[in-house]
Amino acid sequence: MQRRFALSLILVLVCGGCLADSLEVGAQEVLPSAETPCVILLHGLGRTPMSMSTMAHRLETDGYRVTNLAYPSTDATIEVLTRDYLTPAIERCYQVDCRVLHMVSHSLGGILIRQYLQTHTLPAGSRIVMLSPPNQGSEIADYLKSYSVYHWATGPAGQQLGTRSDSVPNQLAAVGAPIGVITGSESWNPFFSYLIPGPDDGKVAVAHARLDEMADFLVVPASHTFIMEDDEVIAQTLYFLRYGHFDHERGGREVDPLPGSPSDSP
Repeated sequence: MQRRFALSLILVLVCGGCLADSLEVGAQEVLPSAETPCVILLHGLGRTPMSMSTMAHRLETDGYRVTNLAYPSTDATIEVLTRDYLTPAIERCYQVDCRVLHMVSHSLGGILIRQYLQTHTLPAGSRIVMLSPPNQGSEIADYLKSYSVYHWATGPAGQQLGTRSDSVPNQLAAVGAPIGVITGSESWNPFFSYLIPGPDDGKVAVAHARLDEMADFLVVPASHTFIMEDDEVIAQTLYFLRYGHFDHERGGREVDPLPGSPSDSP
C-alpha cells in the first residue's frame, strides 16, 4: 500500500500541471500569414497548448501570429513527434509565405526543436527561446526510468530524457539558430531537487538547461511547471525575439552552475 501511494505521488509530481491542462479541448492552432511575424509554441511533456495560452496571448498582443501547437507528447518518441507534428506545422507556415519563423518551447518542446534542426534550417532572422529545456537531460528521468508508472505517464519520450551520453538530448549535434535559454531556480518538488545536483527548477538542473551554442542564458526564480506563465519570463521572451538577447538589466539572474565555479550573488 505504501509503495502504491509513493508511485501515485511520483505520478503527480512528474505530471506537474497536467491536470490543470486537461480542460483544453482540441488544438489551439492558428496558421500564420506573411503580413505579421510568426511564432510556433511547443508545450512540454504531458502538457497541452493550454499551458502556453498566457504566452500565446501576450505574443498575439505584441503583434505576432501564433501557432500554439498541440502534439501528443506521451504517445511517441522525440523523433516521431518531431516528424509527425512539428515538421508539418512548420511546413504549413511556409505554405502561407511565413518569411521569419520564431519558436518558443517549454521543456521537451526544446528538444523537439533541436531534433528538427538536425536536418533543417530556419529562415534568416528566426529566433528560438527555450524555457527549462533538459538540454543535457534530467536526473529525474534517470531515477524514474525503471518505474512502470513513470513510463505510463510520460511515454516513449520520457524514456529518452536521461543524462547519460546515449540519451537523445546528449546525442543531438549543435545547431546554428539563435537560441536563448531561460531556466528556473525555484523548486516545488523537494524530493526531486534532492536527486538533482546544484540549483534546479524541480525537474531540470540549471547546469543541464545550458546549450553550448546558445546565444544567451538567463536564470529566474520560477519553477519548471509554471515558468511559461511568469511575467518576467514572458517579457524576456518577447525581448529576445525582438533583439536576439535578453535584457539582463531588467531582471533574472545569470549564473555559472558548473561544478567548482562560484555563482553570482542573488
